[in-house]
Amino acid sequence: MTVTVRSFAKINLGLYIGAARADGYHDLRTVYQTIALHDVIRVSIERSVEGKAGRGRGIEIACKNKDPRVPLDSSNTCYRMAERVLQELGTTGRVRIEIEKRLPVQGGLGAASSNAVATMIALERALKKKLSGAACLWIAAEVGSDLPLFLVGGTTLGVGRGEEVYPLPDLPSMAMVVVTPEVGVSTPQAFADWDALVKCGDGASPRLSGAQSRLHTSREQLTRPLPSDRLFKVGCALSAWLISLTSGSPNTGALAKGGSRAEKLLLDLVRTGIENDFERVVFPKYPELRDIKGALERAGSRYASLSGSGSTLYGLFRSPADAAKAASRLRKQGLKAVATSTLTRPQYWKRILD
Repeated sequence: MTVTVRSFAKINLGLYIGAARADGYHDLRTVYQTIALHDVIRVSIERSVEGKAGRGRGIEIACKNKDPRVPLDSSNTCYRMAERVLQELGTTGRVRIEIEKRLPVQGGLGAASSNAVATMIALERALKKKLSGAACLWIAAEVGSDLPLFLVGGTTLGVGRGEEVYPLPDLPSMAMVVVTPEVGVSTPQAFADWDALVKCGDGASPRLSGAQSRLHTSREQLTRPLPSDRLFKVGCALSAWLISLTSGSPNTGALAKGGSRAEKLLLDLVRTGIENDFERVVFPKYPELRDIKGALERAGSRYASLSGSGSTLYGLFRSPADAAKAASRLRKQGLKAVATSTLTRPQYWKRILD
């Protein structure tokens, strides 16, 4: 039996980078948001039966689109996931994983991580066995930093190196445009560039706005904030925005005058000054990405950002009609732009196997 699973992408609503840790990772603060763009993962397994001839054991990776950037060996996250799931379930067999790529490689949308979690879900169904929730999260975090978010879906807070996740009250589904440039950005190199920036003294302070910025500047004259202080400050900024998710009447939020809850949340997001730190090191290296962010803003996005370390950029819009109009405008400028939407947690889980 072949099990087919949609492997949805994510974006980052703000991404703040802390100090490099002893294990080589960085402490992060981010809000993950799943979106409707996806790859497709197909998994089949021929289980080993004692005393019977068969194809034996092993894991085979195939890429339907034959993208040379997708590894087909044990370095693929799907391979490592399948290996760990089989071990945890005490099962052997011949596993074939076919990846149909629709998401960009090295695009900042979490495609490889999402592919791995989709593999886990497909294997459970193919084997008719279930891992415990704790085992799923533990295995996912072992395979990669942002895998656990795809076991939650919707709007999710990520801390630690990104693997420690907490479900947040869901943002309402919002229209958006995703632009996927041809260039790929290496996440390890982006972190190395950030460390170099911090070493020069240019990356130690968060970008805050208004009274926050003035207060921060006056304090910085006395003492330069440590990376942990910085994460505390930006954590407060994220909290200020996230409070608006549950403000007002239950499940509706306080509405902006003449606007929707989604519109109010977007405006609050902008006012709070939530940004992606990677823009500070990626944009100077790839100025075309900065230009694309500007193009999204000129096309009417209420909030535009790099996702992860890039190279994908996205813009959030007031309505699907506005997003469709903007995507058409950007395509005429030669950009690979598509209109889509964010996915709430229920939408995410409903559509994975539909």
